Amino acid sequence: MNFEIKPGSFSGQSKFLNYIGGQWVPAKSGKTFESLNPAEPSDVVGVFPASGPEDVNAAVAAAKKAYENWRLYPAPKRGEILFKAGQILIERKEQLSREMTREMGKVLAEARGDVQEVIDMTFYAAGEGRRMFGQTVPSELQNKFAMSVRAPLGVVGLITPWNFPMAIPSWKLMPALICGNTCVLKPASDTPLLSHRLVEILEEAGLPKGVVNVVYGSGREVGEPLMAHPDVSLISFTGSTDIGRRVNEACAPSFKRVSLEMGGKNAIVIMDDANLDLAVDGVLWGAFGTSGQRCTAASRVIVHKSVHAQVRDKLKNRIGELKLGYGLNSDVKVGPVINESAMKKILEYIEIGKGEGADLIAGGARDTQAGAGWFVQPTLFDNVKSTMRIAQEEIFGPVTALIPVGSFEEAIQVANGIQFGLSTAIYTKNVNQAFTALRDLDSGLCYVNAPTIGAEVHLPFGGTKDTGNGHRDAGTTALDVFSEWKSLYVDYSDKLQRAQIDDLS
Repeated sequence: MNFEIKPGSFSGQSKFLNYIGGQWVPAKSGKTFESLNPAEPSDVVGVFPASGPEDVNAAVAAAKKAYENWRLYPAPKRGEILFKAGQILIERKEQLSREMTREMGKVLAEARGDVQEVIDMTFYAAGEGRRMFGQTVPSELQNKFAMSVRAPLGVVGLITPWNFPMAIPSWKLMPALICGNTCVLKPASDTPLLSHRLVEILEEAGLPKGVVNVVYGSGREVGEPLMAHPDVSLISFTGSTDIGRRVNEACAPSFKRVSLEMGGKNAIVIMDDANLDLAVDGVLWGAFGTSGQRCTAASRVIVHKSVHAQVRDKLKNRIGELKLGYGLNSDVKVGPVINESAMKKILEYIEIGKGEGADLIAGGARDTQAGAGWFVQPTLFDNVKSTMRIAQEEIFGPVTALIPVGSFEEAIQVANGIQFGLSTAIYTKNVNQAFTALRDLDSGLCYVNAPTIGAEVHLPFGGTKDTGNGHRDAGTTALDVFSEWKSLYVDYSDKLQRAQIDDLS
C-alpha cells in the first residue's frame, strides 16, 4: 500500500507549545520555528516555540518546585505511572510511528522499531521502581547496621538528537524519573513533534505537574542556558563528539555531572570463513538503515582479501535494489536524510572520498528521482585505506567503505584505529576468533555474526574513547547516571563505637 503525502493529514494540530509546570505555554519571545518533512520539505509538520533563556529558567524553576514532592513518591508508585504510560504507548504505536516517518524520514518499519524501544524502556524503568537495589553489608562493629541506597540528584537537563526522536528521550527520561529526579527536556529542533507526543503521554498517565518540562529551541538559546543553570544537577547529552566536548566544557566550572553519548565510526569485520550472504545482509542493514544516520551505523567494512571481491560484488548488486523514497510507501527501503545541511555534508564527504583515491562502486549522488526531499543514494567505496578521512571521520549518512585486510590481526588493528569506540561486529565461524575479537575490539558494543546495531534496553549502551565519558544509557547502569549513592549506618549499641579504632577482642 502506498501513502500520499498530505500536509497536516496526521493531526488537526499544527501549532505546538512548550510544557512548563504542567501548562502548555508559548515561548516568552513569541518566536517560532517550523519542523519540516524531509521527504517533502513543503510539508510543514508543525510550528514550535523558538524558546530562549527565560523559558529555560521557568522550566527549571518548575522542575525544582516539583522535585520536593516527586522525590518523596515511593519508587514503586513512580513505576506505576510509567507502566500506564507504556500501555498508552502500545495503543498509539502505529500513529506515533507514522508521525515519526513524516517528521524524521526513517521508513515505517524502522519508525515502529523506534517506538517499540520507547515501550520497552518505559516498562523496563517501571519495573526498576520495585528493584532499585542497594546493598546491605555486615558492619565491622557490634550492634551496628550498614547499607547503601540510591538517592535522586534533583533537576536534570536532557538534550536529545533527531535520529531516534522518541527512543533516546525515553532512554533518559524514564531512568531519570524512576530515580526520583525532575526533568527539563530539550529535543532536537529537527524532530520536536515526537518528544511532544511522549510528554503528552506522560501527562495523560498521571505524572504530576512540573516533573517533566519540555522546552523547544536551538542549542545556543536553550541548550547552553540549561547547561549553565545553577539549579540543574546533571546534563545528559546524546549527539556529536564536537558538541559533546563543548557540553563537557560548559558544565565543568560548576562541577555539574555530565553523561555523554557521542560519535561512532563503526566497523563490520568479515573474515574469510564468514557466511558471506549473512554478512552482506548485515552490512546493508547496518550501513543504510535510517539512511546511515545512526551513531552505530556500519560506516566501515573491513573484509579479508580472500573474500573481498565476492563481498564487493554482492554488495554492489544488493545496493542497486534498494529503493529510496517516502518512508510510508511499503516498497521503500531507504528514506531521506534529515535536512539540506546534512545532505550537503554527506555529498562533500563523497567528493572527499573520490579525491582521496577510493573507488566509488555504487551511489555517490543526490537522488532526485526519489522525490523533492533530501535523498542521498546509498554509497559504497572500495579499496579504502584505513587512514583516509572517509575511514576515520563520522559522515552520518548512507556511505560505507570497504577496507581490505590480509589477516585477523590486521582486521582488529584497523577496527581499533579510530578515535571512536561505540560498536563493532565480526562475521566468522571460528569460535576462537570470535572470542578474541570480543576481548580485543575497543568498543562499548560488540557483535558476532550480527551488524553493529540492535542494542536492547536491559544492557548498557555507550562507548569508549571519544564516544563517551564513561557513563552508559539503558540497563541498570542508567540508574547510576541519574542517582547518587548514599551509605547509611545505624548504631544501636547505645555507646560510642569507633570504627577502625576500637578493639573488639
